[in-house]
Amino acid sequence: MKRRKMMPIGPLMIEHRLIEKMIGMMSEELERMKREKTVRPSLIDTMVDFIRTYADRCHHGKEEDILFRELAKKDLKAEHAETMNDLIEEHKWGRTTTKRLVEASRAYEAGDREAVATVARCLEELAAFYPKHIEKEDKRFFKPVMDYFTQEERDAMLEEGFDFDRNLIHEKYRKMVEQTGELFG
Repeated sequence: MKRRKMMPIGPLMIEHRLIEKMIGMMSEELERMKREKTVRPSLIDTMVDFIRTYADRCHHGKEEDILFRELAKKDLKAEHAETMNDLIEEHKWGRTTTKRLVEASRAYEAGDREAVATVARCLEELAAFYPKHIEKEDKRFFKPVMDYFTQEERDAMLEEGFDFDRNLIHEKYRKMVEQTGELFG
């Protein structure tokens, strides 16, 4: 089956729209938490799974493992190199903040009612972070950096992105089985 030609950033920008929807729901949950002063750990787990698997491993993974890797081979303008480095640091910040969210949710689940404030703060930080991060990528980075690539290079990155997505579900569930197996010794 022949794939429709598109720039490799097209799928990344489509992924942004789904991430924005989840961030909207995180904001709604944050408002509920502020009113009710309770955490719903299973909902936090769902949000964390989305952030870790879809936003970070899938989306940021393609950026870092494909786009940024290929850009590192190019003679980038200083502003593009600086933006790419900023984006990498932002991805790391997102991972750290998500880890803090998990830890706070676990503390709440274990009975620490004070942890609701940390859960709320992490959700607030993530909900504020992602729209700015996405805007930077969509409006100031993705489109300009495509000029560094030939059409053949763009096509190769797009194909590698499709392969990346195909393998991701296997990676996720292989890891889940390994972790579950550790429980059984």
